[in-house]
Amino acid sequence: MGDKANAHPGAAGRATAADHPASVRNVVLVGHSGSGKTTLVEALALTAGAVNRAGRVEDGTAVSDYDDIEHRQQRSVQLSLVPVEWGGYKINLLDTPGYADFVGELRAGLRAADAALFVVSAADGVDGATRMVWEECAAVGMPRAIVVTHLEAARADFGEMTRTCAEAFGADDPDAVLPLYLPLHGAKGPDGHAPVTGLVGLLSQRVFDYASGERKESEPGEDQLPLIEDARNKLIEGIIAESEDESLMDRYLSGEDLDFKTLVDDLERAVARGIFHPVLAAAPAAEGARQGIGTVELLELITGGFPTPLEHPAPAVTTPGGKARPALTCDPEGPLVAEVVKTASDPYVGRVSLVRVFSGTLRPDETVHVSGHGLADRGHEDHDVDERVGALSSPFGKQQRTLSSCIAGDLACVAKLNRAETGDTLSAKDDPLLMEPWDMPDPLLPLAIQAHSKADEDKLSQGLSRLVAEDPTMRLEQNQDTHQVVLWCLGEAHADVALERLRSRYGVQVDVVAHKVSLRETFAGKSAGRGRHVKQSGGHGQYAICEIEVEPLPGGSGIEFVDKVVGGAVPRQFIPSVEKGVRAQAAKGVAAGYPLIDVRITLLDGKAHSVDSSDAAFQTAGALALREAAADAKIHLLEPVAEVRVLVGDDHVGSVMSDFSGRRGRVVGTEQAPGGRTLVRAEVPEIEIGRYAVDLRSLSQGTARFSRTYARHEPMPPQLSERIREQAQDVS
Repeated sequence: MGDKANAHPGAAGRATAADHPASVRNVVLVGHSGSGKTTLVEALALTAGAVNRAGRVEDGTAVSDYDDIEHRQQRSVQLSLVPVEWGGYKINLLDTPGYADFVGELRAGLRAADAALFVVSAADGVDGATRMVWEECAAVGMPRAIVVTHLEAARADFGEMTRTCAEAFGADDPDAVLPLYLPLHGAKGPDGHAPVTGLVGLLSQRVFDYASGERKESEPGEDQLPLIEDARNKLIEGIIAESEDESLMDRYLSGEDLDFKTLVDDLERAVARGIFHPVLAAAPAAEGARQGIGTVELLELITGGFPTPLEHPAPAVTTPGGKARPALTCDPEGPLVAEVVKTASDPYVGRVSLVRVFSGTLRPDETVHVSGHGLADRGHEDHDVDERVGALSSPFGKQQRTLSSCIAGDLACVAKLNRAETGDTLSAKDDPLLMEPWDMPDPLLPLAIQAHSKADEDKLSQGLSRLVAEDPTMRLEQNQDTHQVVLWCLGEAHADVALERLRSRYGVQVDVVAHKVSLRETFAGKSAGRGRHVKQSGGHGQYAICEIEVEPLPGGSGIEFVDKVVGGAVPRQFIPSVEKGVRAQAAKGVAAGYPLIDVRITLLDGKAHSVDSSDAAFQTAGALALREAAADAKIHLLEPVAEVRVLVGDDHVGSVMSDFSGRRGRVVGTEQAPGGRTLVRAEVPEIEIGRYAVDLRSLSQGTARFSRTYARHEPMPPQLSERIREQAQDVS
């Protein structure tokens, strides 16, 4: 691995189907936006001989971030798979977006991977969001390593950055986060900064010099050995502290010089078990070089230290009906179980599904069972259907290279799975199975849209259904109360990408409109109304009179209708007509056009005509009576109140609670949570938290999470209520 004396030669370029799970490595790159993940992927692909020096494949496109939207926004917005070969291994590099709005793509990458590379910038440090992802990986025991980038930046300090990583990622054991190499620096430039020209291996005590554009290995100079002694001793102690061989520490403390192979073997086991996390350095290649600084060492770490799919436990499986099944093993001859980790649309081949095979072997043109449950609330249907698999391919930039099969442990793209969506399970049609889903973040930023033109309206429904099929972190809502189409997103950047995809991929232009919350109306006190509907226009006329009383009820009571007519003033057959009329009017509202709730409407009296009374007449009279009762009463506008739960670092609790006060919120409790966090519970009017997903990120520097659930409707403040009434009158 990373400190072995001889590097594995790079394979010439083209990723092919793996022939055994032991030869596969699935690695996800994690880090904040701008940390250099995509640049590092391109550098690794260059070293492996998969791209040219400009980081391009044969057709001239980028190996990652090849989507037109990514070009325009100059950042990653989706998960990209870049397969390369190195030393007889197939390495599936999963490049994830670093921006918080695309955390769904990150979660998909974590699901598909067996190990993670955390990419941190020496110029920017470690942000709170990256720490949170590290904790998620630690909770499931995923092996992790750290790559420090941007060492060419002014004031970049690898030693200081390593200490920062140990503090951020080694809370339980700082000695489990240590460097494998130290960077070597050349002569200082005019700006006083000395560029990185190579690395020195702490275990092998070998120098790897990249200054000439080629990686050259040599013995360290006499002046270099003292510089690495302390770091080397600390690394050896960190490795043997995690060793399964308890005698190693005694041998080391007694002064025995442990051989290189023993140390490397122990290091590889500790990394694969997820208990030791090496820190490596990466820097840009010299002009015209075929290898970036640190890329060979990183590829050796991936192939030697990261686990194979055989070592990574698969998610639990059940039957589609929920019956438990035995745990899966990564066996190409086992039952077929694969999972769709990403869905995309290609203008030429249609829907393309990125699939991780956990068991069995997936082959083109076979029929599989598609199972998927649990996302119906986001506009995703439950699936229990058979589908025919199209062609299998391995992506490389915009190219798709045909595969004959995809074995357990590998990833591939599947064409023309028309029903399968992200998160769905593919299994044998005669033995359908369902994988335990991974956690999806809740989209909490509403984006209300409407078609720009009649032509767009005709295409809107299909475009939206395709959009949410691709992205399970997006929720589509057709709000029956406000009559708005609402896309719930994770943030503003997520919303921007959704609109861009609607326009560029599906040819649908939409306008963003103000999001409305579902208000309600109710009576503040008792009131009475008389509805008189009497018309004569030749032939049968219309005659209906009814008198009602309206009184408020406790919240959650709905509409209660009571009949207290005596003496047959309103014939029995027309009493349901009155009820139908008042309920229809209640649904339309009586003050500002919002549904009326939580009232008792009592029918007291009325009059009928033997010829001219009818069902329609009494419906109209009932509605008129309710409107008259409302005209003489005080009507409260009710707004929905949400229970908001915020998990935030202790440093930001004060800011969050103060912010709630400015949103008319009431903090109802706080609880201490693990990891130096606090759970803040508050009740806040929904009209005040439309942009809370954006604002909380700013308040907490991206480290807080929140959830919201509907609690109840309650009266709005009079000034706000009056303003909404005036707006309703202006519209009418």
